[in-house]
Amino acid sequence: MSPTTAVVIVGVSTGWTAPDAPRSIDSPVVLDDPDVEAWLAAMDRSGPDGRLGLHGRTLTQLVAGEPVEIIDEAGDWVRVVAPWQPSAHDARGYPSWVRRAHLAPRPAGSVPVPVGDTAADRGSLAEAACDHLGLRYLWGGTTSYGLDCSGLVHHTYRRGGVVVPRDAHDQWAAAAPVALGEEQPGDLYFFARPDGFVFHVGFVTGERTMLHAPEAGERIEDAPLAAARIATLSAAGRLLS
Repeated sequence: MSPTTAVVIVGVSTGWTAPDAPRSIDSPVVLDDPDVEAWLAAMDRSGPDGRLGLHGRTLTQLVAGEPVEIIDEAGDWVRVVAPWQPSAHDARGYPSWVRRAHLAPRPAGSVPVPVGDTAADRGSLAEAACDHLGLRYLWGGTTSYGLDCSGLVHHTYRRGGVVVPRDAHDQWAAAAPVALGEEQPGDLYFFARPDGFVFHVGFVTGERTMLHAPEAGERIEDAPLAAARIATLSAAGRLLS
């Protein structure tokens, strides 16, 4: 089918790997009018497997007013690409499956940029990221309800009206390299597996100190790098000059 332009009309629409990816516990967030707070509460009541069970199921989140292109359909679900979320997975934008009811048609034409609520400089953005200290980690999260590591970076830059890639590896590829030891507050630390794939990212707040969203359902923190984290530190980078 030819791509169809659309726009998100709910507060938060969660993007999934497939229409059958949501579990029964995820039902509040796939309603026609999604209830994100009820979803998070249900997962928290279910114990650690609630949030950790999203691995391999959720991919990203889309917010009200965000443009998308519909590239496939399956009943009440549509597969979309999100141009405000650049990705190596698709040159048109980050791909995922969302509920059809979460979208409305949008006239074809240019895609506007996100409207920011903070200045687009490294210092202001690093301060904006601090607003989320203590927020619970959410796999695929890109909103103030919950964030993953790259979602924290992506969401923060969007608050400055700046579009940056969605995932950590793509953020690393887009960043200007900064030599380790020369990083400044507001730059990014990147962490890689032995094969070089970047799997984690966070904001530099000081020498070997980072504001980030730890994995495994923990809370966003600003803390010195632990020895285990330093062992995977691969690079520093800068998304804004």
